[in-house]
Amino acid sequence: MSVLAHADRDAVAAGQRSPAGPAAMSHRHAVGSSSARGLIFTILGEYVLPASGVVWTSAMIDAMARLDVEEKATRQALMRTAADGWLTAERVGRRTRWRLTPSADRLLTEGSERIYSFGDRRAGWDRDWLLVLARIPEAGRPARHALRSRLTRAGFGNPAPGVWISTHAERLAEVEQALAEAGLAGEAQIFRGHHADGQLPVLVGQAWDLATVRRMYEDFITAFGSVSPADPLAEMVELVHAWRRFPWTDPDLPSELLPPGWPRPRAAALFRRLHAQWAAQAAESWQAIG
Repeated sequence: MSVLAHADRDAVAAGQRSPAGPAAMSHRHAVGSSSARGLIFTILGEYVLPASGVVWTSAMIDAMARLDVEEKATRQALMRTAADGWLTAERVGRRTRWRLTPSADRLLTEGSERIYSFGDRRAGWDRDWLLVLARIPEAGRPARHALRSRLTRAGFGNPAPGVWISTHAERLAEVEQALAEAGLAGEAQIFRGHHADGQLPVLVGQAWDLATVRRMYEDFITAFGSVSPADPLAEMVELVHAWRRFPWTDPDLPSELLPPGWPRPRAAALFRRLHAQWAAQAAESWQAIG
């Protein structure tokens, strides 16, 4: 799933604005700039995956134009996505259509499940913690970066060098995979147990930057809190694109570990309400260009 994060780091290519462009761009500026490739993955997950897994180039160009991305940038992003093994191209006369590869199908299916279930009220926490000890020497900087990225996206915090903690004890398999990919499967130590003593708020503050996550939620609420979409398809893509980062940046801590007034419930309710309101019209717009 890491490709979704990398896609959002690509440079956004903006061209001539469509009539819906200014409204769409205002949301993107409010919640962080989006790359052409990142937006393509959002469209693939939202509209291509649930249907046939096939999309015409012309449909992607039309949809991306509504998001103020020019045709050249869209074509380049499609080619890069295919080169990385997520799409295959099929020529039909003079036209080209793109088909999701099996890897892309799995990636987007797993991502959709996590994106759309995120924000649900978490069941009672059994107070179990997962603790990982994984010290990587300075020479192993690439492995350290890869491990940090994977564990952070799995909701782990890093309160001290080489120490990772999570309240999601059920994510053991994710940890084992991350350690294996970093070449640390035989060296790291994993523990599961209860916190015995000490100030948990201090530990949480050392492990996670909750202030930044709070600002992200508040930006999302501000950006989408009062919207009258001129183009439901563009707004829907913007909405899903903005929301999809939260399952991999918010550690989803139990309520007893969160500061007062935590904004995730409000943001999740807003996402679900707008998604339900815009779904039918956005789907009709997609079908019209697909």
